[in-house]
Amino acid sequence: MLRRLAAAATAMTLCAGLAACSDDGGSTEPPPSSATTDTPTATPNEVTRLTFGAYGSADELEAFQRVVDAFNVGSTTRKVELVTWPDHEAALEAVLAGDAPDVFMASRRDLAHLTEAEATQPVSLLLDERGVDFGDRYSRDAVDAFGVDGDLQCMAYSVSPMVIYYNDELIDFDKMERRGLDVPGEDTLGARTRWNLAEFAAAAQFATRRGKADGVWIEPTLQGLAPFIYSGGGKIFDDDDEPTSLALSDEATVDALDRTLAILRDSALTPSPSELEESSALQRFRQGKLAMIAGFRDLVPDLRQRAELSFDTIAMPTLEESATVGDIDGLCISADTEHVNEAADFLAYAVSDSAIETVTRTGYIVPANTEVAGSEVFLGPGRQPLTSKVFNSAIRGMVVPPLLDNGPELLDAVGPQIDDLVTDPGVLDLEQATEEIDESSKAVLSPEEPSESPSE
Repeated sequence: MLRRLAAAATAMTLCAGLAACSDDGGSTEPPPSSATTDTPTATPNEVTRLTFGAYGSADELEAFQRVVDAFNVGSTTRKVELVTWPDHEAALEAVLAGDAPDVFMASRRDLAHLTEAEATQPVSLLLDERGVDFGDRYSRDAVDAFGVDGDLQCMAYSVSPMVIYYNDELIDFDKMERRGLDVPGEDTLGARTRWNLAEFAAAAQFATRRGKADGVWIEPTLQGLAPFIYSGGGKIFDDDDEPTSLALSDEATVDALDRTLAILRDSALTPSPSELEESSALQRFRQGKLAMIAGFRDLVPDLRQRAELSFDTIAMPTLEESATVGDIDGLCISADTEHVNEAADFLAYAVSDSAIETVTRTGYIVPANTEVAGSEVFLGPGRQPLTSKVFNSAIRGMVVPPLLDNGPELLDAVGPQIDDLVTDPGVLDLEQATEEIDESSKAVLSPEEPSESPSE
């Protein structure tokens, strides 16, 4: 049974509707503050100046600037300035160093550091007072992921589940079906959005039939293997809340890995080490030399620019039940802001339909706002990938990991061993290999306390 590792859901009173917005990405006057905090507020003739910190591609940052500009045009008493970082690591470093903007973007993977540093102001009550509807209008899984001890630390903004990108010229499901091969079924609209491991293997084999392309590449990392493990009923950690070890040697996990690695270790289906040294898996996919690659939504804008590439997306293969992994970005209010009410007003505007549509049009994000995620702004009829709805459905099976403050150290400790599971051409003793990985993880997740020297 798949274990959903989402953080505890926050208790929130549901209110109707978001702030009124225009369909073209512009905005009306942002909602006035109704918070009851004792935060200083501006006098009628005073302008409150706020900062908003964001990271992402150049196109995303340009879109965030348009969001800020639209808010500023609609307000005479509050003005926001955009602060940018190259990535979430730089954002986290700035916030933890005490240089947090009033409102800032954060990755859910950094939430443990933020809460430990008490760097965020809980936002559930503030947004509720501004009419932000936490019901069907936002992904419940994404919102819950930012809940800590009953408080919503940040508002979910975008979600990026891992899916399979495939070259639909190398993998022609209609042709495969005519030949009697295993293919994913069609939904009521004729789209192929889900498949099982046997159909995934058949597609990889079909793509290599002429010897001009490799079938599939999955990154040999814990993240790359996690969807297969979870789908097969296995688990990554020994405990959902406070893990002390990886659990790759768990019986169900070993079984899921055994079935998956039979495909991923097949040299007839995957790029050779020399091919990958010459060009990365993503480069090979762009060039039509690789039929399938796992990835996130941020690949879409780049792949759309490859005029010679015809591609689509489909869910991660299912062993027992649908599962995937990914990341969630949220917008947070700084615990140190002197303008809580005004910051909350901007946050409520930034997660509204109009504002999120502006950033969604860049193609990089899957909005946590379900209204926008289900609209043509995101689904983009006639644009690749034709089945963008796969990203939305994948969110429901997305497993959110425990909050770890030593995640990078864990990956450093077990990374080479996990790489060997997939790429080492030698004979694999899977049970022994997974036991060794679990043992290595304990040095990070549950290090032994140094023994005290006997007193003299």
